[in-house]
Amino acid sequence: MKRVKRRYLALQVDSDGVPSGKEFIDAVWGAVTKLYGEHGASLTSLALIDYDLEKKTAVVRTSLATLDLVRASLATITSVAGSEAAVHILAVSGTIKALHEKTL
Repeated sequence: MKRVKRRYLALQVDSDGVPSGKEFIDAVWGAVTKLYGEHGASLTSLALIDYDLEKKTAVVRTSLATLDLVRASLATITSVAGSEAAVHILAVSGTIKALHEKTL
């Protein structure tokens, strides 16, 4: 069986409010589902790895094969938890360690 390659995305959330980690990942899942449906969303293996409320940053894991799907979906997010928001991709990496080195 072939190993699944993953990619980690460092994200910046520009929002009027301060959404929780659950509200943020729900907005991401909603955007992916809206664009690609349930089947497309299930292929992404999307997971929230880290979320910082103070800095409004997040680290999300996805599969390499669906990286472009997730990037497109993140661009369509206009609200998180009922307040206007935008999500910006700061960096993409194959490991969390390299991702932290890129964003520092």
